[in-house]
Amino acid sequence: MFARIYQPSPNAMQSGRSNSRHWVLELPKSGEATVDPLTGTYRSTDMSAQLDLRFETLEAAVAYAKSNNIPHRVIKPKTVKRISRSYAENFAYERKLPWTH
Repeated sequence: MFARIYQPSPNAMQSGRSNSRHWVLELPKSGEATVDPLTGTYRSTDMSAQLDLRFETLEAAVAYAKSNNIPHRVIKPKTVKRISRSYAENFAYERKLPWTH
């Protein structure tokens, strides 16, 4: 199994991009989760499954993985083209469709 290095996407409820600048190294999950017979929840003895390491740059994350002999894959983020519009453009005279609620 390979560790994943990626930039997390922002929450759907967020409009800003401030919390998605870091890179995450997610370690592979080794071991099998078993069902607890009393509560019905999953449990595992693998503590690395709960660990995600954050880095400021991609190079720092790759350097950490190489220095600790962790096989890894880098997942590049998808770029989104954003069109900036102002509120006043809703009332522009050249608007093709009328703006109504």
